[in-house]
Amino acid sequence: MYENLLYEVTDSVARITLNRPDVYHALSPALLRELAQAVQTAEADTRVRVLLLTATGDKAFCSGADLKAGLGEASGMGEALRTGYIPLIMALRSIPKPVVGRLNGLAVGAGCSLALACDVVLAREDAYLSLMFVQIGLMPDAGATYFLPRLVGMARAFELASTGRRVYAPEAAQLGLIHRAVPAAELDAAVEETLHYYRHAPTRAIGAMKRVLNEAYHSDLPTLLELEAQQQDELGASRDAAEGITAFLQKRKPDYQGR
Repeated sequence: MYENLLYEVTDSVARITLNRPDVYHALSPALLRELAQAVQTAEADTRVRVLLLTATGDKAFCSGADLKAGLGEASGMGEALRTGYIPLIMALRSIPKPVVGRLNGLAVGAGCSLALACDVVLAREDAYLSLMFVQIGLMPDAGATYFLPRLVGMARAFELASTGRRVYAPEAAQLGLIHRAVPAAELDAAVEETLHYYRHAPTRAIGAMKRVLNEAYHSDLPTLLELEAQQQDELGASRDAAEGITAFLQKRKPDYQGR
């Protein structure tokens, strides 16, 4: 089904693994299409309660745009973003399920943007992120200018974007670019611990809070309060909310089913 990535569903987790190791998982038009399709497939699959986005090997998560595949044509860059990157980033941000990023190596250029679009990011300590667009005379794209100032503030965002310097995982975690940096040998265990939490969490509530948090920077207070009320109304009628309240009253651990 896929030629540039691996896709499997196990234990309520959709594992999406970039698989172009010869080019450090550079984003070709075909890979971008397959990634967006995989996210949409995971969204439609009722078995899936959390997504994992990672890559094969231990050198790179994603090296950014595959310039050799034609994305370096100056006249076509905007269209490449509209047809390839924007659908993927929007799919990751709109899916009502948590997306966990596993940085097994470098994440640069649009690969850094891809990491920033995840909901939770864990990285091995020797991995690094870099918005290296400036090094080839371009500006950050694929959502980086949206996520960056929200994560680290405007001043730090400008510094990282305008220098394109490498930010290794420990500093990235300190700045708030990612959530956790761990020794390479502990990465898989840390990721599995995170996945375990989310596949047993109330998935509909997670999806609702993701939607509302996405809107938080665009909305005024009355609008956001109304959106909270609407989402809470829907969640209040869910099976998971009933289970959560019952479990609380019975002083036991809830058994969420994602419904």
